[in-house]
Amino acid sequence: MSDFQNPVDIFKALADDTRTRIALLVTHEGELCVCELTAALGLGQPKISRHLAQLRHAGLLSDRRQGQWVYYRLHPQLPAWVGSLLQQALAANTHWLATDVQRLHAMADRPSARCC
Repeated sequence: MSDFQNPVDIFKALADDTRTRIALLVTHEGELCVCELTAALGLGQPKISRHLAQLRHAGLLSDRRQGQWVYYRLHPQLPAWVGSLLQQALAANTHWLATDVQRLHAMADRPSARCC
């Protein structure tokens, strides 16, 4: 995990369109698995997984395994200023993320609907 005291690493991690969309979707939903993110973003699993690894490395996300699924959520030790930044960005840009959220909610057989 990256040093949380370094805002440059946080902003570098969020400087990519796909990583920002992932971070905001996770902020919006609370927790998502790779298959949900591929459906929401319309991208392949390898690309999503690569971006998730970068977000984990920066300390923005953490993961947990449940059966065959790996779920991603905001890191529980995320500094308050980062969580606030993501919440404010989400609230101010719901229109920008609307298509991704619609695709996610239209996904049939979401794993989170079958477990937990």
